[in-house]
Amino acid sequence: MTRDAFLGGRVILRQPRVGYRAATDPVLLAAACAATHGQRVLDLGCGAGAAALCLAARVDGLEIHGLELQPRYAALARSNAAHAGVALTVHEGDVARPPAALRARMFDHVVANPPFFPAHGACAPDAGRDAARREGAAALATWIDCGLRRLRQGGWITLIHRAERLPEMLGALAGRAGDVALLPIQARAGREAGRVLLRARKDSRAPFRLLAPLVMHVGPAHLKDGDDFAPEALAVLRDGAALRL
Repeated sequence: MTRDAFLGGRVILRQPRVGYRAATDPVLLAAACAATHGQRVLDLGCGAGAAALCLAARVDGLEIHGLELQPRYAALARSNAAHAGVALTVHEGDVARPPAALRARMFDHVVANPPFFPAHGACAPDAGRDAARREGAAALATWIDCGLRRLRQGGWITLIHRAERLPEMLGALAGRAGDVALLPIQARAGREAGRVLLRARKDSRAPFRLLAPLVMHVGPAHLKDGDDFAPEALAVLRDGAALRL
């Protein structure tokens, strides 16, 4: 296990040295969630708890739940939350068949960082990493369906995924959510967006909005040791700033 610092040390996460390891994506996901004090939030596929704990560090007074398929990561999420003093309720199960305790609850916000790679892709050497990054029986549309079913009317779903999967994301939301805000994420200025952050409101008919991209790094290439994050990205990753979608 390793102990990794997020948000400039405000969040400490124990993670497997080998296996799925959280990086910037769950931090960005938490920053894009517009939850406020007293609201209820569900993190689908919560892993070791990175997004949930980053959100709790920024917004106090939340009721946060997580759903995690792999018992090893669910146990880590509970342990990480306990050490951080965060009341995170972790449910074990699949997004295709959520446990009854979770189906009995409705949420103001759902956040998710679904597996990036399709079921037919190459397997990762570590089984835990493979399960976290490659779709199993639950396709991307299933993740979105699960999130929408758990939202109250007017609640918000926030997703981070590969840019090439955007048509599937919009298709799964069609007729069920509106007020869609899309934030492209570029590694560097002038490059294609590799990731997108998307937020949508259940049962809304408000129009689609395409936002100016978030550029993660300064300069055309990485030229020296150490990070070279752009100021806006650094404010999110180190200082816990929110992303305004």
